Amino acid sequence: MRPTLVLLQSQCFLCVFFGVCVPGVAGSLPHTLPWHVSCPVRCVCQIKPWFSPDSVYNEAPTVDCNDLLLTKLPSPVPLNTHTLRLQSNLLSEIDSEVLHRLPNLTDLYLSQNHFSHVRTITQSSLLPSLLSLHLEENNLSHLPESSFSSLPALRELFLSHNNLHSIAPGAFSGLDFLVRLHINNNLLSTINPRWFRALPRLEVLMLGGNPVEALPEKGFLALKSLRSLVLGGMGLRGLAEKALEGLDGLESLSFYDNLLTKVPTQALRRVPGLKFLDLNKNRIKLIETGDFRDMAHLKELGLNNMEELVSIEKAALENLPELTKLEITNNPRLSYIHPQAFLRLNRLESLMLNSNSLSALHQHIMVSLPRLQEVSLHSNPLRCDCLFHWAADVASHSHTERDTQTDKDSARIVRFIQPQATLCSEPPELKARRVREVSTREMSATCLPMIPTGSLPSYVRVRAGGKLVLHCRGLADPQPEMYWVTPSGLRIGPAPSLSTKGLPVPCHSLTTTEGFNLTSSSSQVQSDTPCNPSKNYKLLPEGTLEITKVTPSDAGLYTCVAENVLGADTHTVTVDVHSREKKRKAGMFANLKRFALFSKDVRVEVKEVGQYYAILSWQSGRNLPSTRLSWQAIHSNTHTPIYTTRVLAGTQSFNLTHLQAETFYRVCLHLGITKDARHSNGRSKANRNPQCVSFKTKYVPEPEPSLQLSPELTSTAVTFMLLTVILLLLVGQSRDSPPNNEAGKLHGTLLQKIPNPKALIIKLNIGGNKEHQSKQDEKLLLYDDC
Repeated sequence: MRPTLVLLQSQCFLCVFFGVCVPGVAGSLPHTLPWHVSCPVRCVCQIKPWFSPDSVYNEAPTVDCNDLLLTKLPSPVPLNTHTLRLQSNLLSEIDSEVLHRLPNLTDLYLSQNHFSHVRTITQSSLLPSLLSLHLEENNLSHLPESSFSSLPALRELFLSHNNLHSIAPGAFSGLDFLVRLHINNNLLSTINPRWFRALPRLEVLMLGGNPVEALPEKGFLALKSLRSLVLGGMGLRGLAEKALEGLDGLESLSFYDNLLTKVPTQALRRVPGLKFLDLNKNRIKLIETGDFRDMAHLKELGLNNMEELVSIEKAALENLPELTKLEITNNPRLSYIHPQAFLRLNRLESLMLNSNSLSALHQHIMVSLPRLQEVSLHSNPLRCDCLFHWAADVASHSHTERDTQTDKDSARIVRFIQPQATLCSEPPELKARRVREVSTREMSATCLPMIPTGSLPSYVRVRAGGKLVLHCRGLADPQPEMYWVTPSGLRIGPAPSLSTKGLPVPCHSLTTTEGFNLTSSSSQVQSDTPCNPSKNYKLLPEGTLEITKVTPSDAGLYTCVAENVLGADTHTVTVDVHSREKKRKAGMFANLKRFALFSKDVRVEVKEVGQYYAILSWQSGRNLPSTRLSWQAIHSNTHTPIYTTRVLAGTQSFNLTHLQAETFYRVCLHLGITKDARHSNGRSKANRNPQCVSFKTKYVPEPEPSLQLSPELTSTAVTFMLLTVILLLLVGQSRDSPPNNEAGKLHGTLLQKIPNPKALIIKLNIGGNKEHQSKQDEKLLLYDDC
């Protein structure tokens, strides 16, 4: 039995932790030297390189008796032996007197033997110089009190891959200098804090591979010197807030291959000095806002191999000033990274995102990472459109931006890892093209909404009384609005005042106005109360729908819609609710008849008809996820084309525009029947029968005949009338005034009839072409001479 992948990954973290490149050093040193002593039969005696627990190089006299099927110690063992290798034999007990005669023994390898009691090794054998004891892959089942008291100088103890199911509270008493303890891959079901009270200098602890589902609070409080902790493969489902209390010096932490469904944010906040964090291969579905906020010393983070991870939310990684490497790879359902997921990661240099289901990496992400040097995006279904313009820029050795720290212009080139395998999957005309070879001119300037197929399952089965969580994400430019339509046809959409995560939201009745050009806009009527007081609907900001206390009436078709001004995309989920009493597994289509869509459920009505439009409406108590609307002008002697458009789920009104006046039309509503429902229902033909209605648009009334004057004639007539009025006024004044009246008095009489004696401007704007406009403008100016 060899060490598993958990052990290998943990060793990688430890190598980084120690900061020592042992192979490079050892490669420049001699591997072996002859050791001229009386060597045991079949064994090999040599002088070999050896590194102490403090990584100090030595040349150690070594006796290698591995893989000899020995049942007892060979003899004679040279007295100056430094390292004794007895791995892969059949030893079940050991002659303590033989070991006692080796005063310089520092390393003892007894892995892969048949030891079942540790006392057979340590009892009455004082080994004052022993630094490392390897007992992996034996049959040890219990560690009694003071199991290693005869090894006072021991620095490293390896007990992994045994059958340990119990450890006495004082089993490690006397190991005051122990630095590394490996008890991973055993049968321990609990962690006893008293084990660690005798280990004040312990720096590395490996506990992974034990069936432990929960860690005790303050369980590691005694380990003040601990720097690396490996908790991989333990079955942990969550962490108490104080589970890591007291580990102020911890730098490396691994939760590889556990059952965590959320990032243990509160527990991680108790580890202020953490530099390396491994959360790979857990059941986390969302990396949520604030999950890794303000981890001031974190340098590397691993979020790989998560089968259920679908989304990285806004500000999920925020204010990590020391983070230089971020790995988010091999997550088959990860299809969405929020444009503002990474905030204030000012030192991030390497971003690994390969082998996910990402269609794009938003340009805002690249702008938010000023020190990024390399990115890995191969093995993703990349959509080469407007969201991916930055990639084309990077490929052409792109943008120059300002360095915020030096305040100088500097060029930044982000390198693609495996550029030959970074290919476009969409649109069809760019499929299989290398991203770095596609120019921005070839990429679309707009981005229609798209819900990735891997983000939502097509069928979900939930127990009655349980909780239903449906994650839906859409990415586009502009950013799409996300909403849901329930089986009863209600729209669940975010209200502006209730957009905070976790708050219940009101229902909206949806009225969509769609034109002949297939564009749409929505008007929502908000309710002051939730959709149904008995239903606990919650819509989270990015599009996750939560329903608590699910009942059988909640079964049916749920449709997620991502919509912006350019268009929409939808995805439908069939939800089956089974009761607690029925333990037998129901088939996938067992309850579909209850929510099959019958044509008699919907009746189309014409609400209003105009000259060039008609408003149609229909009522349905069902979700219609695949509905279409078709219309055709009806003429007696000509064949006219049939037009059709998709109707979004939740729509109950449609404004049909660009029609012809005084024309008969026939409009049909084709009900949405999913493929699953069609196969499970024998009445599929009836279900497909459309609901139709006919109407005639209004006629355009002919304009009444009226006297038309040319602009020139109209201008002349108005001018003549104005001059006539002025002359009559002058004549009337001359008759009423004495003969000796002067012109000045007549002038004053005229001014008395004018409200403003300073100026009067009369401007005549007569309709006509610009050529005659100056001729049509007449001004009469009267000034007060005083």
